[in-house]
Amino acid sequence: MAEADAKRPAGGTAGGTAPPAGRVALLAHPAGHSVSPAMQRAAIDASGLDATYDAFDVPPAELAAAVASLRREPWWGANVTVPHKTAVVPWIDELTPAARRLGAVNTIVRRGDRLIGDNTDLPGFARALADLRLDLAGARVVVIGAGGAARAVVAALADAGSRIALHNRSAGRARALVEALALPEVALLPAAALAGAVADCELLVQTTTVGMDGGPPGSPLPDGLLPERGAVVDLVYRPAVTPLLAAALVAGLPAQNGLPMLVYQGARSFEAWTGAAAPVDAMGAAAEAALGGPGRGWTGLLAADGRPGVG
Repeated sequence: MAEADAKRPAGGTAGGTAPPAGRVALLAHPAGHSVSPAMQRAAIDASGLDATYDAFDVPPAELAAAVASLRREPWWGANVTVPHKTAVVPWIDELTPAARRLGAVNTIVRRGDRLIGDNTDLPGFARALADLRLDLAGARVVVIGAGGAARAVVAALADAGSRIALHNRSAGRARALVEALALPEVALLPAAALAGAVADCELLVQTTTVGMDGGPPGSPLPDGLLPERGAVVDLVYRPAVTPLLAAALVAGLPAQNGLPMLVYQGARSFEAWTGAAAPVDAMGAAAEAALGGPGRGWTGLLAADGRPGVG
C-alpha cells in the first residue's frame, strides 16, 4: 500500500535508526487530506509512545492485501475511512458489538495475528453530544441524511432515548437505515412534514456533505428553516462554520460542528490500540490546527460571532 504523506522506511528502518515499536495505518482512498495523522501523531507524542501513524492511499483492489499486512509486528492496527468502512468487514476476524450493529469498521486492532474490527463513531458522537449538555431522553430530534455517519448518529440518539425523525432525499435509503439498525420507532420524515418537524425539534443533526468544502454548496434546509429553540449540529468540520451553522448562530441557537465527533472517535481508537488514556486536548488542538484553526476551541461549540465558544 502506498503511503499518502510519509516516506516508507526501506527494510524497516529510516536513516539507520531502529524501527518504531509500533505502527498504525490509515487506510483510505484518497488519503492526502485526512486530519487523522496530525491528530494521532499528537496523541502518540503527548503519551511518550514509540510509534508512528501513517496514511496510506489504498485502492479498493488492494484493500485485502493491505489488511493482511496488519497481522504482523510492528502493526498495532489501523483506522479505516472512505470508501473502505463496509468493504473491509470480510477481512476482519471479529467485530465488536458497535461494528456489528453499524455494519461498518473504522478501527482495526491487532491481537496476536487476529484483527478486531471496531466502530468508534457511535461513542464519538455520543460524547460530542454530551458537550452540548442537552437532556436527550425523550427529546425531539431531526436527523438529516441516511449515509454512514447518520447510522452512528441515529444509533447514539436511540441509545439516549430520543424521539428521532429521519429525513433523506431518498426515502428508500432512510428506510434501509432504519431497518438495518432494527429501530422501527424512528419516524421517516417526508419533505412535506420537514418544516414543522425542524421548527419544533430540540436538536437538529445534519449528517450529509452539503456545505462541506468540495461538497454541494449551501444548506440542506430551505432558507429560514431552523429549530425555534433547539440546538443545531452539523457533522461537517471543514469549514468550521457551514451555512447551516452560520444561520443557527445568527438566530442565537446553540451550534456545534463535526470536529468534536472526529476527535472523540479518534480518542477511542487510540485507546483501543494502546490501552492508554487518550490525551484528548492535545488531539483536539492538533486536529484544529491541521484544519487551519488556531489549535484551541476544538470542542466545536460556537458562539454567536462564529468563534469557538466555551465547552
